[in-house]
Amino acid sequence: MIKQSTLRMLVAWCLLLLCSNRVAAQDYTFSQFYEQPLLRNPALAGIFTGDIRLSLAHRDQWGSVTVPYRTTSFSAEYKIPVGTKDDIVTVGTQMSIDGAGDLRLRRTQILPVVNFHKALSENSDTYLSAAFMGGPVSSQFDPSQMKMGDQFRGGSFDPSNPSSQPITATGYSYWDMATGLSFSSAFSNKTRFYVAVGLSHFNNPTITSVTGNVENFLRPRWSFNLGVNAPSGESGHVIAFVDYFAQNGGRQVLGGALYGVNIREYDNNEPDIMYIGSFLRWGDAAIPTVKLEFAHFSIGVSYDINISKLKVASNLRGGLELTASYRDFLKIRSSTLDKVRCIRF
Repeated sequence: MIKQSTLRMLVAWCLLLLCSNRVAAQDYTFSQFYEQPLLRNPALAGIFTGDIRLSLAHRDQWGSVTVPYRTTSFSAEYKIPVGTKDDIVTVGTQMSIDGAGDLRLRRTQILPVVNFHKALSENSDTYLSAAFMGGPVSSQFDPSQMKMGDQFRGGSFDPSNPSSQPITATGYSYWDMATGLSFSSAFSNKTRFYVAVGLSHFNNPTITSVTGNVENFLRPRWSFNLGVNAPSGESGHVIAFVDYFAQNGGRQVLGGALYGVNIREYDNNEPDIMYIGSFLRWGDAAIPTVKLEFAHFSIGVSYDINISKLKVASNLRGGLELTASYRDFLKIRSSTLDKVRCIRF
């Protein structure tokens, strides 16, 4: 029989190993990463046209290889004019649920964010933004999926044979924090861009498990972000995004572009636009993407074509991702619509 102290150690290490494959080296990310800006960098909160933005993303990955990794993320942002000039504060939250593995390891996080946008020019959309984001993160696994040594009979696992090993803990929690700076501006009020730098997990989260505190569980992650939105001809649009992440000796580069064409135009509203393009997660996946913007809504769909060494097992199959977002001006006195200008993208 395994000693209780040994069992506790094994459970804790399993949790750490399961998470370290996806977290300690680098955090999870979305293929349509630009649709979840707070996960990229909290300083990107509020960089959009409107007062409010709600964004949803769902990802289903590696179902062709193992138990699928499923991640769902939701973010909300609300911009508030402050002071007597064009300064703005964005408040919001980032929430996500990430599940993976035979033990159904699940991580849930709720991270409030505050971003202050300082206007730098009276004639163009130029802002310097500083942000902070932080909140609780918890992780649990399903102990009913564990296969213990004393459940085997005659060399075969028997799920009807209960284990005598006690499971005293099925998860852990910690606090996570991130910060960032961004600079956003426009050329002739047509081509808009932003550049940003961020630092996640700067508090070096410590978790408390059945074996005691585990320090430096989640290493700090640096991020560098770029976004461009430019017109192309009379009815065309080009949007491009690039992210670079560095964490615990690991590197990740994502980038690509979408080309959009107006499919319907209006006198007083933004046009309906259909985008098509592709992104690349360097050394991992090519990502064809389609996006449709109409009224205040947008929806997107992408699929990862696996190009990593895992392609032999996956047969190039990666994962499907769906996104949806809503953004609008609010018809209230404090709306940024009443300002001379607002952050646009």
